[in-house]
Amino acid sequence: MQRALGVCYYPEHWPEQQWADDARRMVEAGLTYVRIAEFAWARMEPKPGVYQWDWLDRAIETLAGAGLKVILGTPTTTPPRWMLDKWPDMLPVGRDGHVRKFGSRRHYCYSHRGYRDECATITLKMAERYGRDGRVHGWQLDNEYGNHTTTVSYSAAAREGFCQWLADKYRTIDALNEAWGNVFWSMEYDGFEQVDLPNRTVAEANPSHWLDFLRYSSDQVAEFNRVQSAVLRAHSDAPLIHNFMSKSTDFDHYKVAADLDIASWDSYPLGYLEKHSALGEAWIERYAQQGDPDFQAFHHDLYRAVGRGRWWIMEQQPGPVNWAVYNPAPLPGMPRLWAWEAFAHGAEAVCFFRWRQAPFAQEQMHAGLLRPDSADAPAMAEVQKVAAEMAALPEAGTARARVALVFDYQSVWAWQIQPQGKGFEYFNLVFDFYRAMRRLGLSIDIIAPDCPDLSQYDLVAMPGLMHVSDALQQALRAFGGTVIAGPRTGSKTEDFQIPAGLPPEMPGRICTVAHVESLRPGVSRPLSGGGAMRHWFEALETQAAVIDRLASGEPAIVAEDKVIYLAGWPDDEALQRVLETACAGEGIPTLRLSGGLRVRDSQTHRFVFNYGPDPALFEGQTIAVADVIWQDLPDTPTKEAN
Repeated sequence: MQRALGVCYYPEHWPEQQWADDARRMVEAGLTYVRIAEFAWARMEPKPGVYQWDWLDRAIETLAGAGLKVILGTPTTTPPRWMLDKWPDMLPVGRDGHVRKFGSRRHYCYSHRGYRDECATITLKMAERYGRDGRVHGWQLDNEYGNHTTTVSYSAAAREGFCQWLADKYRTIDALNEAWGNVFWSMEYDGFEQVDLPNRTVAEANPSHWLDFLRYSSDQVAEFNRVQSAVLRAHSDAPLIHNFMSKSTDFDHYKVAADLDIASWDSYPLGYLEKHSALGEAWIERYAQQGDPDFQAFHHDLYRAVGRGRWWIMEQQPGPVNWAVYNPAPLPGMPRLWAWEAFAHGAEAVCFFRWRQAPFAQEQMHAGLLRPDSADAPAMAEVQKVAAEMAALPEAGTARARVALVFDYQSVWAWQIQPQGKGFEYFNLVFDFYRAMRRLGLSIDIIAPDCPDLSQYDLVAMPGLMHVSDALQQALRAFGGTVIAGPRTGSKTEDFQIPAGLPPEMPGRICTVAHVESLRPGVSRPLSGGGAMRHWFEALETQAAVIDRLASGEPAIVAEDKVIYLAGWPDDEALQRVLETACAGEGIPTLRLSGGLRVRDSQTHRFVFNYGPDPALFEGQTIAVADVIWQDLPDTPTKEAN
C-alpha cells in the first residue's frame, strides 16, 4: 500500500501571486495531495446561475503544475448568502424550535429538497468542468456531515419528509401504532400526517418514535450524499471521499459511505481529549499535549471499516486549535507520532490542516504548517521528517486482526433515548472494550452490526448491541470462535420493545435477564475474581457455567459453548481478565502494556507508540516521550511489556 502526505489549502484566502511559491514549498516538504475549494461556493457562484471558474482553473493549474495531486471539494457545507433569499426555509431548526441563522457554516437542513437540488446543480457544474481533468485525483463531498449538531433538524421540511418516510416504512397507520406501542398513554394516530416530530413534548416522547426519527434523519444524510455521488459518478472516475469526524454518531456512517470509495476523518487529538474524555481531570492533564492513547486509533479502525478497507486522514491537527475549551500545543514529536499511527492502521494518506494559519475570521487561532507570516510553524519540521521516513520504510498494509469489535450507530441512538441511568453511553462502553484490547497489544477490526461472515476472526465482542440483526445472528451461528456479549446486548427488538422471551435475544439461550439496575457514580458491585461492575448490572437467570459472581453471590459473568455474557459494565481490572482469558482460549498472543504505551502491527512491522508523559520501556528498548519506533514483526509477541 502506498502512503502519502497532504495538506488543506485555500487559494481564495491568499493573493494569487503567492500560490506558486506555496505549491513549491508544499512539494519540497514532501506533500503529495492538496485539498481545495470545499468552502468556496460564493466564489464559484457569486450570484444565482452566474459562475466564475477562472480563479479555480488557475489554482488547479498552479498546484498540479508543481507536482501536487488535487482533491476537489464540493462546497455545499457553506451555502452563499443569496441562497437564503431564494430558499428562506432551508435553515436547520434546533430541538428547541429556534431557527439557526446564517453567519458561519452548515446552515442547511438535509431534508430541504430545494437546497438538495441546488447542491446537485453546483456539483454538476463542477463535474462537467473538472470531472475528466486528470489533475483532479479525488472528490471530497461536502465537509464534516453533522458537525455543529446539524444532522437532526426539526424544520417543516423534516416533518414532511418524516411523515412520508413513516408511510413508506409501515404502509398502514395501524402497523405504526403497533410497532410503537401507541396504546400506551393514548398515543394512537389515525393517519401519518398527524405524526409530529418528537421534540418539545410535555413529558418524554415515545422511544420508538424517537428512534425512527433518528433513523429518518440519518437516512437524509445518506440521501444528501447520494445526490452528489450520483452526479460525480456520471462525470468522473476519480475516487469519492467524505471527511467524517471524531465521536460523530448522529448518522449511520456505514450507510453514507456505501456511496463513497474512501472514508476519511478529521483527527484533532488535543481538542477532542478535552471535549470527549470520560476519565476525568487527571487523565486530561496527563495527556493534554498528546491526546488519548486510544481515541485516534479507535477512529482509524472505525473508518477503515466504514471505508471497506480504504481510508484517509483528511485533516490532521498540526498545532493548537481554536475551538476547544483549552488549546495547548502538541508535545514536540506528536504530529509525527499521529501520522505514523494512522499509517500503521492502514491510512493511504494523512493530510494536515491547514497550510497557512489564517489571520482573519473564525479560525485565526488555529495553527497551520505555516504561521500567518509564512514562516514555518513547528509542525513543518515533523512533516518533513515523516516524509523522509516514508521514503525509507517499505510499504506494508495492516496485519490481519484476529479480534473484532462490533460498533452500531443505532445502539448509540437507542441508549441516548433510554439510558436508564445517567452515564450509560454506548460509545463509552464500546470504547472501554477497545481500550482494554489495545492495552493487551491486540490489533483490532471494528465491524458493522450486519457483518455476514466472521470466519476470519477468533474473538468477537459486541457489548451493548441493542438488536442482533438476522445477518449477524446467522454469522454467529456459523462462528467457531469466542463471542463476548452484554451488557444490554439483544435487549430490544428492532421496534424498540423488550423481546417477548426477555433479553438477551441472540443465538442460543445462555441466560435470561430478569431485571436491570443502573448504578450511581461511585457505586460498584465487586466481583469475587477481582474488579467490579459499575454503571449497570443485570439479574440473570441461567443454567450456564458461572465464570464470576458478585461478592454477594449473584452470577455476573456466564459462559456456554464459547459464548461469554457480561451482566454488567466491567471496570478495567475485570475487563482485562475477561479478555485475557478469552484470548488465551483462542491462542491469541497478548501483551500487558503500561501507561501510554501502545502497539499496532502492519503486515511486516510492529509500531510502538509512547503517548505517556515519561519515557517507557518496551522489550528492553526505551521509547522516548512522544516517540514512535518500528521493528520487524515478531513471530510470537512477548507476553509482558513493562
